Amino acid sequence: MRAERMALTGKAASAAHLFSSKTPSQLAWRQLKKNKLAVVSLYVLILMYGVALFAQFIAPYDFTSQDIIASFRPPVTIHWTPQPTVYEQNRRLDQYHFVIYSDNLSRPQRIHLFVHGTPYKLWCFIPTDLHLFGVSGNQKAYLLGTDQFGRDYLSRLLYASQISLSVGLIGITLTLVLGMLVGGISGYYGGWIDDVIMRICEVVMSVPDFYLLLALAAALPPTLPPLLVYFLIITILSLIGFASMARIIRGMVLSVREREYVEAARSLGVNDFTIIVRHIIPSTYTFAIVTATLAIPGYILSEAALSFLNLGIRDPMASWGNMLSAAEDLSSLEQRTWLLIPGLMIFITTLAFNFLGDGLRDALDPKTR
Repeated sequence: MRAERMALTGKAASAAHLFSSKTPSQLAWRQLKKNKLAVVSLYVLILMYGVALFAQFIAPYDFTSQDIIASFRPPVTIHWTPQPTVYEQNRRLDQYHFVIYSDNLSRPQRIHLFVHGTPYKLWCFIPTDLHLFGVSGNQKAYLLGTDQFGRDYLSRLLYASQISLSVGLIGITLTLVLGMLVGGISGYYGGWIDDVIMRICEVVMSVPDFYLLLALAAALPPTLPPLLVYFLIITILSLIGFASMARIIRGMVLSVREREYVEAARSLGVNDFTIIVRHIIPSTYTFAIVTATLAIPGYILSEAALSFLNLGIRDPMASWGNMLSAAEDLSSLEQRTWLLIPGLMIFITTLAFNFLGDGLRDALDPKTR
């Protein structure tokens, strides 16, 4: 009996040692894994951002290449014979004068991996013409159909993911940096500095976000280069979102600035900026991570709305928002359902970030460990 008690005590001590030796990030990951929906969302987002990172390599064609005779061509059907094969499509008009496409079984087109096609620069500095897949010869296989200008929808969807997904990450990063610095300075110094900064934040917050976004975006000249428009849209989104972040960070800093480790740093002669950056702001990281995860969908939706209204990313650049503008009439919804795929991607991304944000909020809460 005594030996059994000693063995149980040893196991309990070993378990306690393992628990105590884990870092906060390891404890948070262990708690996050209990939320299966959050873990699946995390893997979905990793996959989507990985695809966006290699979009130029995965896309079979250039996203600006037009084929006028292939306007609004539906997605092709892949046949396994046993190698993946598509067939050239024939066009004809039905009795209502609608264009009908059918497979020409006498003209097979085999899909090959790692084919040479349109030259591009991977990540803007690696010149190559290698694509993940494609068909042999000069023919084209439109796996997700085409848009009104005969451009390959899959290629545009992949290139658009780079714009739409990066807007959220870059925008929330700028918002966090600006909001944490402004809120940290406001809460640390207090007094008239706090009053001036908070009044400015309240003025920004008093204007409805979307209408302010519309006004600022409409003020951009239509002749600006697409890349400059992209960065200006991100800047506008960041400036709109920093005010609420700064107010919350300011309230957290008010409760942190009187703690012992801050007083110790101050007594040692550490300058104020270092105290704010190294001792005060890190105490808000947990809140910042959760807030960033939950706020990214808002940036993606805002960019999509502006692009849909032709106030954001414009043709020939591709984003999920301006791709959806081709499906704004009823005939497109009835006959060209593949044009709604960008909306599905926005829906999946938004849902995944929300599920992941809820999981992180529970995982980073010390009370749930």
